[in-house]
Amino acid sequence: MDEQEFTAWAVGVERRLLRSAYLLTGDLHRAEDLVQEALVKVAMRWDRLRAGNPTAYARTILVRDQISWWRRRREIPVEEVFGGAAVSSDPDVAMVVRRSLQRLTAAQRAVVVLRHFDDLSVEETAAILRVAPGTVKSQNAAALARLREGAPELLELIGRGR
Repeated sequence: MDEQEFTAWAVGVERRLLRSAYLLTGDLHRAEDLVQEALVKVAMRWDRLRAGNPTAYARTILVRDQISWWRRRREIPVEEVFGGAAVSSDPDVAMVVRRSLQRLTAAQRAVVVLRHFDDLSVEETAAILRVAPGTVKSQNAAALARLREGAPELLELIGRGR
């Protein structure tokens, strides 16, 4: 394994992965654990992944591991985290994002994070979640409708106002 190449890649994506994981979990410590687990899994497969898209693989690991965690617990973690990994440097924006995402189901939250915060295509999101593109579209539409009713301030942040 080319450790320098892996380290450079990991340093470059760690913050983005942490942001995504935090948006999925709402829990800084869980997000840090997810990122660490994903980086370890990528490192173990670095020789095969480095020529492809290791960032997509890491995102897939984050989402799938979090979905497995939700399934084991049969609940969606929604506790507030004060300080820690910022969604934004503006605390008001960070609070709006956290509270808004808490209103969504786990599937809707995963789709919104991947599509709107990570700016992935429908196809990329479907591949990560292992669902059909139509499912991504319907979950996204349902999430945006729920946010339109209960959290219009988030829609303004992601550029999807009424």
